[in-house]
Amino acid sequence: MSYSTADSLPTVTLDDVRGAQKMLAGVARVTAMEGSRHLSGLVGAPVHFKCENLQRTGSFKLRGAYVRIAGLLPEERAAGVVAASAGNHAQGVALASSLLGVHSTVFMPTGAPLPKVAATRHYGAEVRLHGTVVDETLAAAQEYAAETGAVFIHPFDHPDIIAGQGTVGLEILEQCPEVRTIVIGIGGGGLAAGIAIAVKSLRPDVRIVGVQAAGAAAYPPSLAAGRPVSIDNPATMADGIKVGRPGDVPFRIVGDLVDEVRTVSEDALSSALLLCLERAKLVVEPAGASPVAALLSTPEEFEGPVVAVLSGGNVDPLLMQRILRHGMAAGGRYLQVRLRLTDRPGALATLLGVLSVVDANVLDVSHVRTDPRLGLTEAEVELHLETKGPEHCAEVGQALRKAGYTVID
Repeated sequence: MSYSTADSLPTVTLDDVRGAQKMLAGVARVTAMEGSRHLSGLVGAPVHFKCENLQRTGSFKLRGAYVRIAGLLPEERAAGVVAASAGNHAQGVALASSLLGVHSTVFMPTGAPLPKVAATRHYGAEVRLHGTVVDETLAAAQEYAAETGAVFIHPFDHPDIIAGQGTVGLEILEQCPEVRTIVIGIGGGGLAAGIAIAVKSLRPDVRIVGVQAAGAAAYPPSLAAGRPVSIDNPATMADGIKVGRPGDVPFRIVGDLVDEVRTVSEDALSSALLLCLERAKLVVEPAGASPVAALLSTPEEFEGPVVAVLSGGNVDPLLMQRILRHGMAAGGRYLQVRLRLTDRPGALATLLGVLSVVDANVLDVSHVRTDPRLGLTEAEVELHLETKGPEHCAEVGQALRKAGYTVID
């Protein structure tokens, strides 16, 4: 790596990324490139998915972690490595360390999803649960590094990490040489920085668009200020890109080489995850679906062919269940309605008959008959319905009102 005379921050080059690609041969998969007919129709040009959700450990993180750990001196390897993560980075470090014969300790929040904790242990790491938020977990890992001499493996703010992630960009150019736009989710910036170096060095005409969740978007204010700035209390379902401050090393690269950073809503993220599952048959986590969310939000603003990087597929099943329901609601395919009816025998069956006529699928029913808010002959019913879209939702509401039911907003 070379260093800038201006601020002594390391600079990553195309040669570094190519060296990382050679190092990763036989370690990281060359992940598939899959076309999306649905998004291609919306954009009006071919759209492809770069499926890093199918990478070993379920995300791109193995690439950077392996390059970073492989580059350690023998005495550093002997001291072991330590990392802090709630998921993808933890698994990447654990597997990379095992492959290289290095002991790894990974600190994870006490509330980390059990499947991610189990997977990290399975890949060979010693897992320590500490703190309720990632900042507390990070502090514990850094304290452990200071006490033991273990090398701290940062998830994105190191040139070796960036070079490793940049190998995704080389694969994109090999698999889709006609690409015009690459869309990438951004958290700390390591993946976007690495891809930008690889792609812009060889194809400066390719437009690179970064995507952040609106509730955790540290890059727009940082780029406006010309330096990394922190945001308070980042909040998003996309935990893979929920980072409160850009990394120093990737920030400068993103600022120089990434053409645009835009944000997406939580509704767009859940709709994107649902599209990946239903249309592409791909399990993708919210962070990995962020490029798809951007394409769904404003498809006319992307010049094709487009490659959307699906960065990971590690999603907790319970979170997946909530996200899918949220995505169905955002797409007008899930309707929750409360209404009043006369409390008499057969009243609920009559209501369900009305819903059957308009072809609304009942998922759940809550029937309240005794409540101070209700009249002596009244009952309240809350229905969770699967519908076919916004127009069908309106049709269901109209049918209920026509049948004489009082719908409570």
